Amino acid sequence: MSGPHVLALVGSLREHSYTRLATAHALRAAETAGATTELLDLREYDLPPLNPDVDDQGDSATVINRVNTVDAVILGSPMYHGSYSGVLKNALDYCGFDEFEGKTVGLLAVSGGAFPLTALEHLRSVCRALNAWVLPHQAAIPKAHSAFADGEFVDTDTADRVATLGKRVVRYADIEPEPPTFESDQNQGADD
Repeated sequence: MSGPHVLALVGSLREHSYTRLATAHALRAAETAGATTELLDLREYDLPPLNPDVDDQGDSATVINRVNTVDAVILGSPMYHGSYSGVLKNALDYCGFDEFEGKTVGLLAVSGGAFPLTALEHLRSVCRALNAWVLPHQAAIPKAHSAFADGEFVDTDTADRVATLGKRVVRYADIEPEPPTFESDQNQGADD
């Protein structure tokens, strides 16, 4: 029996993205834990701002299908103004319960400054509203400009924390789903 398939969504459009580097590190750890992995780099997809009145905008069907067919997801985002990126928000808006309900999700946030806790909290709230099972363990990289050298982590503790995220997403990819959350009952999504 093969291991789970893990998809990472990277919510950064920067060419030299610390978020992409960190997410790739988590995926390598997931591979060593027995998963097959893929990185969905949102720079490579045409995802206009969601218009619920229009079906299949840009590459939305491709993105939705890729998220829907995996066992677990890692969401990686830079922190912008105390939250996660609009690029990732837009991609998540295209998805819904079909793609996330009961799915294991790992969270990773990167910041140029302080610890990106609010970005992680906001991502956790969105995933819980979609009835995803969000790992208790999360990875945060503050002061990202000094966290990497030549594309690798400088600090082994940070590298280990990100690797643990990748390993845990594999370990809990088939966890029994939780009962629906209160938030999910309040979430009408794009049907409003």
